[in-house]
Amino acid sequence: MLIFFRLLRICLVSLRYRLDELVLSTIRHPIAAGLLRIVRFGRPPKLERGVRLRLALESLGPIFVKFGQLLSTRRDLIPLDVAQELALLQDRVPPFPSSVAIKTIEQSLGESPYTLFKHFETDPVASASIAQVHFAVLHDGREVAVKVLRPGMRDIIEKDLALMRVLAALVERLLPDGRRLKPREVVAEFNNYLHDELDLIREAANCSQLRRNFAPETGRSHLLIVPEVMWDYCATNVFTMERMSGIQVSKIDRLREAGIDIKRLARSGVEIFFTQVFTDGFFHADMHPGNIYVSDDPKTLGRYIALDFGIVGSLSEFDKNYLAQNFLAFFRRDYRRVAQLHIESGWVPPTTREVELEGAVRAVCEPYFDRPLAEISLGQVLLRLFQTSRRFNVEIQPQLVLLQKTLLNVEGMGRELDPELDLWQTAKPYLEKWMHQRVGLEALRERLKAESGQWAQMLPELPRLVHAQLSRPDTAPKLAQEIEQLRRSQEQANRVLMAIAALGAAALGIALWALTR
Repeated sequence: MLIFFRLLRICLVSLRYRLDELVLSTIRHPIAAGLLRIVRFGRPPKLERGVRLRLALESLGPIFVKFGQLLSTRRDLIPLDVAQELALLQDRVPPFPSSVAIKTIEQSLGESPYTLFKHFETDPVASASIAQVHFAVLHDGREVAVKVLRPGMRDIIEKDLALMRVLAALVERLLPDGRRLKPREVVAEFNNYLHDELDLIREAANCSQLRRNFAPETGRSHLLIVPEVMWDYCATNVFTMERMSGIQVSKIDRLREAGIDIKRLARSGVEIFFTQVFTDGFFHADMHPGNIYVSDDPKTLGRYIALDFGIVGSLSEFDKNYLAQNFLAFFRRDYRRVAQLHIESGWVPPTTREVELEGAVRAVCEPYFDRPLAEISLGQVLLRLFQTSRRFNVEIQPQLVLLQKTLLNVEGMGRELDPELDLWQTAKPYLEKWMHQRVGLEALRERLKAESGQWAQMLPELPRLVHAQLSRPDTAPKLAQEIEQLRRSQEQANRVLMAIAALGAAALGIALWALTR
């Protein structure tokens, strides 16, 4: 019954924001055209289609807002105007009662927050679709932020996801472009993201890993600050971390007032991104301005601060190598190499003609290179490449879609800080250095070092294994004899088949002679 009422509400909201018109306008059929005239009542909607979709998702609640945010990253699947409008969705919803948050903490951690903490702020400081945050102070005086999951989120998510699957199936069947849009795959991807975000222990582990990747011993601590996880105060629905304070990266006037070098900040953001992707293969994949702050503390002035670690991306060594070579080929305008990389990766059918793919890649990239480098969007080039690759049935990997979304965020943030930021020139030396480390003597030394532990175990066994191998009887004569027997058997079989064929031909000749008499 609850599902029925939820479905009814979705239908009413869809009608209110004329989403029926949005669907019918994409169907090229006389019946659809007639229905479109009826639902419009002779007048088209006043608002643009992207605006109507965004308002509808906001009305349907947090889960649909999250879904809209995911859709905004899939610019390879949906129209650009819709994607840009959905990117405006704000992940801010009214907070749930503090009494519920207190009860959740007590049930999860075994004690009241007023006992666990020296001080606990009842009123939340931030509220999002999945959780809300309260400030607190530990008994040793450290200030922390306590993230509490919204109650009943799993049940709500499962019900809404069930409805989304039904709607996705309808879109796939009814819209002419439905199969290409892959609505069911998008819902499945959304399902994975949501369930990852619902486990705050997973988010805490992501935070801990990222903090370790930028620890002082790595030599990168001057780039990014990641809060410390307070593991004694964490559970699947409670995440307690070091409290961070700073200036939101989008508040450029405040950053200048604090004496922060804006141009340097923009370049540091690019360096952080490429370090996470190509050095660690582990990157913060939700780098919109609401999750990125800049320290105004004199001790750490100008360093980025990362928050919200529910969505992270991971890349294998193969992915990193593929991406680095692709980017470098772009920089050098070596379109043949880009085509070869796509074929070698196995992401296009083996029957793909290299020359055709090269021509398609050239058509995507060449118009960008006619502009000044500072005006070229690396994220948009990657997006256009994904869109073009559909023609060649390229299977776009989920981790690369997440990377593309993050790259667009980073690039947009960098250009907002410094409109003259040349992402290509900032990234190219880094990628060239990375590739040199991968294929040079340093890379060989690092690989040998990484494998040395295994070799230490295997080397003592080598003399015994060599002796055992040499002590085995020589099987070569026996193998040669078996091969000779097999050859003779094959020759005999061939002679029999030739005899049968000759007899058949003779019989056929006799039959034809008899018929012609």
